[in-house]
Amino acid sequence: MTDAAERIRALNDDLAGAGYICGEDIATVVYLAQALGKPVLVEGPPGVGKTELARAVGTASGREAIRLQCYEGLDESRALYEWKYGKQLLYTQLLRDRLAALLADAPDLDAAVARLDDLGGGFFSEPFLEARPLLQALRSEQGAVLLIDEVDKADPEFEAFLLEFLADYQVTIPELGTIPARHAPLVFLTSNGSRELSEALKRRCLHLHIPYPDRGLEARILSQHVPELSASLRDEIVAFVHGLRDLDLRKRPAISETLDWARTLVLLQADQLGPATVERTLNVLLKFQDDVDTALPQIRAIQNGRRG
Repeated sequence: MTDAAERIRALNDDLAGAGYICGEDIATVVYLAQALGKPVLVEGPPGVGKTELARAVGTASGREAIRLQCYEGLDESRALYEWKYGKQLLYTQLLRDRLAALLADAPDLDAAVARLDDLGGGFFSEPFLEARPLLQALRSEQGAVLLIDEVDKADPEFEAFLLEFLADYQVTIPELGTIPARHAPLVFLTSNGSRELSEALKRRCLHLHIPYPDRGLEARILSQHVPELSASLRDEIVAFVHGLRDLDLRKRPAISETLDWARTLVLLQADQLGPATVERTLNVLLKFQDDVDTALPQIRAIQNGRRG
């Protein structure tokens, strides 16, 4: 086995130790991202573990995990930094009573203005700076895992700004100058595919698509996260969920729903998937009533391994 293969296998084990069960394909991309210093764009349907991957990498690597949640209208000030205006205002009020004393011995107007300029510079200094996730990641003492979550929800203008950030891992604050990363962060960007991302962003990233898991992987995930589940019920759950995913649904159940359903069945002390139990708990798996209505007539067929 090559050194790289051993490292990938060890990384896969570390991720499992952090609670993230995956195949070596995912571990390989994470290994390459660490070795090449490149961000990873993680795509796939909601609930398949995109966000959890970044968190697990942080835990496994001992790095600080920092998350930036994207949304429409997100701008640089919310992502990078902003000034603490309330603190600046309080500072202004405290200075007001001292200005006369500070300026009393100024020999002329120019000297007084110079002193005011010096005071004004203090308003835009470290004590008044509020670091947001991107700046926090650059300043992390031990290096951070930065999660830029649901980047497809942000505006194209913010995506363009990210290109600059990801290119050099540094930012420029006009009042303070350029701030480089103490340690280059390991960056994960996630997307649910709500809009097409730019080719420029994709070129800068390693690409990872996380699909719905196969039966073997989903069974391993259930065993890890719901260990009290019996093996027979676990296998029934996996088979039924995979049958549901073959239906024409608005939202197919993902790993997160499978785990919720398994915990629900354990809580109800179910030892098998009877039709009545499935009907009573189907809303845990399916998030839209029309999906529930589609699935209900198919319950017995799915359990028998066939769909109508």
